Amino acid sequence: MSYLNPQAIVSTDWLSNNINNPNLVILDGTYHLPTANRNAAEEFLLKHIESAVFFDIDDIADVDNGLPHMLPSDKVFSDKVGALGINNEKRVVVYDVYGMQSAARTWWMFRFFGHENVSVLDGGLPKWINEGNKISSRPVTPSPTTFVCNRQPRLVKSLNDIKEIVKGEKGQIIDARSLGRFNGTEPEPRPSMRSGHMPGAISLPFTKFLDPESKTYISNEKINHLIKELNIDLNQPITTTCGSGVTACALALGLFLIGKTDVAVYDGSWSEWGALSDTSIVQ
Repeated sequence: MSYLNPQAIVSTDWLSNNINNPNLVILDGTYHLPTANRNAAEEFLLKHIESAVFFDIDDIADVDNGLPHMLPSDKVFSDKVGALGINNEKRVVVYDVYGMQSAARTWWMFRFFGHENVSVLDGGLPKWINEGNKISSRPVTPSPTTFVCNRQPRLVKSLNDIKEIVKGEKGQIIDARSLGRFNGTEPEPRPSMRSGHMPGAISLPFTKFLDPESKTYISNEKINHLIKELNIDLNQPITTTCGSGVTACALALGLFLIGKTDVAVYDGSWSEWGALSDTSIVQ
């Protein structure tokens, strides 16, 4: 059985065959955790898929918010993506250097701002390179255009929303972090943050949705099997969370593939919840 929404991902073969399509914009949506001590923008300049441009989630964000890469205003998003050569008619394909880690954040952001014609490259840059496809270090200068936002508020949850779910409001919270971080046995990558998880949250590390070698999404059947094992009800509201709202989007993408299109992401995630003194935490 194939995915119910296969348009959310594209294969390396598809991208290779369509790379010269003038209606296509390829984005490198790589983001590194603070503990990685890596600079995604600098790495992009040295190695990227030909014709790709860099999508910086720390720049296309609410930079005045103390939390990392929170969603920006409509104006910031439209100005920034317009400068990358993206209008409302363009097909967008996003990848990252991990195969799948942060590309889904960009995918989710475009959906939040009303652009459904967006996909993630399954397996990302590693699979692209392993199959002998070309990479480049040549800079790309996009032609600026106009992007009009049409935000979809149902796809994001705030701190207050999560507090209501924890208190008993209808909904399920699924945590994409590692089991060690979920249980509080591994340190958080950001300082001044408590360890553990939100009461009632379900642990589902985003890597469970990926083939361990190719970093491509597992089959429709395997995703559904995981969901059943964890007693997740796809007929109920679902919110995904993680460390800072990045890998939560990888869970949202996996659920989207099997037909759950209304998954919301807690934008502040553990960077917000774990840093507060008055939020409930389970270890």
